[in-house]
Amino acid sequence: MAAIFSFKCSCCGKIHEGSPSFGFREPDQYSSLSTEQKIQLGTLTDDFCTISDEDGTDYFIRAVLEVPIYGVQQPFLWGVWVSLSQKSFERYRETYNSSVKGEKFFGWVCNSISLYPNSSARPADVIVQSGEKRPKVVLHDVDPQDPLLIDQKHGISVSRAQELAERAIHDA
Repeated sequence: MAAIFSFKCSCCGKIHEGSPSFGFREPDQYSSLSTEQKIQLGTLTDDFCTISDEDGTDYFIRAVLEVPIYGVQQPFLWGVWVSLSQKSFERYRETYNSSVKGEKFFGWVCNSISLYPNSSARPADVIVQSGEKRPKVVLHDVDPQDPLLIDQKHGISVSRAQELAERAIHDA
């Protein structure tokens, strides 16, 4: 059986146990709105977000992007928001309490992960998981130089996971 991830943080000296998991509270598009615009144009829950204006409505769901860690049971998790088409959003919402495991939607990752710079949204498949698990994000292989894509496809070392976790915890 694979090990449980833990490390002594070089920044704070604490022992951190469990697979690293960092999430975004809202899509970047929602974050960029003023408080007044959020009230007028947006709706946000723990799992769904919409932004409506004169150009139409944007639809977002919360999902997880997994990065495997060599020799560790659980992956490094990024809780991200993904935009979906209206049709996909409505289907996901309809089946939210009785999910269809393996159902797949196309979407765009809508959070900029500062530890993985990229100037544009990343295209991805959003795959429904069973139970109460959030859907899994699998990045499309459009930029072979994208460090996040490389890490998701090939995994990362324990030392790289520690480095990312320390930066996410202390650079935030």
